[in-house]
Amino acid sequence: MILLTEVQGMARLFDLDWQLIADACLMMIAIFVLFLLMSYLLFNPARKLLSDRKEKIRSELETARQNMEEAHRLKEEYETKLKEIDREAEEILSEARRKALSNENQIVAQAKEEAARILERARVEAELEKQKLSDEVKKEIISVASVMAGKVVAASIDTSVQNQLIDETLKEMGEKTWLN
Repeated sequence: MILLTEVQGMARLFDLDWQLIADACLMMIAIFVLFLLMSYLLFNPARKLLSDRKEKIRSELETARQNMEEAHRLKEEYETKLKEIDREAEEILSEARRKALSNENQIVAQAKEEAARILERARVEAELEKQKLSDEVKKEIISVASVMAGKVVAASIDTSVQNQLIDETLKEMGEKTWLN
């Protein structure tokens, strides 16, 4: 008998009855409900986490692209400003060179004018010195002539002796001095 119940118990294991089908359906419904519950409690938050992360990565990439564009724009602006600064520096240097050359020419012109004034003053002073010496020579000649006249009157000599004394005096003084 034991055998028979064992055989019947074994037969039930492989036998599809309504109880097995109902258990299987109930289990499938439980798995489906569990899947929906898990989907609502686990999968949706995981999907939301993944979509949030995807959105964050996309926004960071967009920000990085915008930052890169801004960096390129700033670099171009910086290079433009550097070129402008170089151009302005070159203009300032050329202006300084031009002013220096102008100052140099002005200083040279002033030096030439000063030299011309000094030369003119020296020429005038030399002319005055020459005039002064000429006046002194004339005074000397007059004093010599008055001394000679005194000697002539005192000695009462004849005209040939007077002429001879005048000629000697002129020779002593020199003809050039007398002519000037």
